[in-house]
Amino acid sequence: MPTAETHPVQRPLTATYLRGGTSKGLFFVAGDLPTDPARRDALLLRAIGSPDPYGRQIDGMGGATSSTSKVVLVSRSSQPDCDVDYLFGQVPIDAPRIDWSGSCGNLAAAVGPFALHAGLVDGAPREGLARVRIWQANLGQRIVAHVPMAAGQVQELGDFMLDGVPFGAAEIRLDFLQPGGGAGLPLLPSGRQRDVLDVPGLGAVEATLINAGNPTAVVAAAALGIQGTELPNALNADAALLARCEAVRAQAAVAMGLARDAAEASRERPATPKLALIAAPRAYTASDGRSVGAGDVDLLVRMLSMGVFHHAVPGTGAIALAAAAALPGTVIASLAGRGGAALRLGHPAGLIPVDAQAVQGADGGWDIAQVSVSRSARRLMTGQVWVADV
Repeated sequence: MPTAETHPVQRPLTATYLRGGTSKGLFFVAGDLPTDPARRDALLLRAIGSPDPYGRQIDGMGGATSSTSKVVLVSRSSQPDCDVDYLFGQVPIDAPRIDWSGSCGNLAAAVGPFALHAGLVDGAPREGLARVRIWQANLGQRIVAHVPMAAGQVQELGDFMLDGVPFGAAEIRLDFLQPGGGAGLPLLPSGRQRDVLDVPGLGAVEATLINAGNPTAVVAAAALGIQGTELPNALNADAALLARCEAVRAQAAVAMGLARDAAEASRERPATPKLALIAAPRAYTASDGRSVGAGDVDLLVRMLSMGVFHHAVPGTGAIALAAAAALPGTVIASLAGRGGAALRLGHPAGLIPVDAQAVQGADGGWDIAQVSVSRSARRLMTGQVWVADV
């Protein structure tokens, strides 16, 4: 029989489970976790329930989708003019690693509320909007979250409806400041608004490779053989389509300088770059059965995350698409009919408006000054998650 010294034991980790936008994940105060990255990641993997060869994350808090297998670490910021640091980890369901290479724009909406609840932000107003200045540590970028307050508490409930979320909540506006060029990669990694990728099995595929929000490859949906109106269940049932998409994504990673070859991109960088398939406006039926008219959208988008089609659109994907649409000569600029100040993206769950401000320097180069988008967030659980000690 095992002795007290050898018997495995569990340990509790203080955690909060939050929904942010159309994602959810486990949030931690960074100081509550081990400082050694390997031990920290081992505990986080066990908390989420990865790797799970059955693909269910049944023995952890992950939800068995890329949108629900995420971890966030928040701490007081050492950066000037920032309140908190936000470190994001995408957790593969079936692999024993955490991808820290990118960000999550949806969960960014929950960082401000979490930081306020955790007492990491000083001087928040009792009423009105708390302005939480966030340092996105993965990419080295700044985000300002405008979080509603009432009676000294974060206001989580309200009537703001976000497509992809079934219940109303309070609106949180996010301003992504100069979101292009994070993590040492230029806004346009190749220096061009359009590139041609030589993809095995497909041949030449035209793409816009952009680094805003997250590194993203933007490709016409028709190049992958879809219309852009299909829903994720049907798309994800097509294994050949998923393989073609990964081939394009991996080749884009090489062209952006993120991997030495396509095999490395698929093996080591499953989270980034993202792949966005776009199409001109046309009517379609959203996942909840609502009809979306061609006149309701400026662009159709179907995005992939961790190898499968996203049920809505990643927040960072909306940022990348709005940034690309604001630049002349991109793949997306020729398709998007700008009906107003904000670009209206038609995704499987409905619509998301997102506004980008592009500026041109004296040298003729382009930059993105700011991208703004409204999301919502809500605490789902606070307490302790139990993990096997490592």
